Amino acid sequence: MIRILLGAGALLAVSLAIPASAQETFHGYDCTDDCSGHEAGYDWAARNDITDERDCAGDSQSFVEGCQTYVDEQADDAARNGQSDDENDNEDSDE
Repeated sequence: MIRILLGAGALLAVSLAIPASAQETFHGYDCTDDCSGHEAGYDWAARNDITDERDCAGDSQSFVEGCQTYVDEQADDAARNGQSDDENDNEDSDE
């Protein structure tokens, strides 16, 4: 029982030693504070159906990175959906 309490105390001490403001990330990009700039760029791109990274411009690097994240995700989704459609076409042609 004492070992369990000592172990728990050691874990508590270690968790207190880790800074509370650990670096946050947004889809792999480092955030300077709370990722709100990245989220704003991502949300703006989604609302405006942005599909080209060249349209991701602004004075805030985090806003631009959020926008680029949205564009990249849309391209990845389109590639996956296209691959799935191609696979289905190949399966249909074998019949």
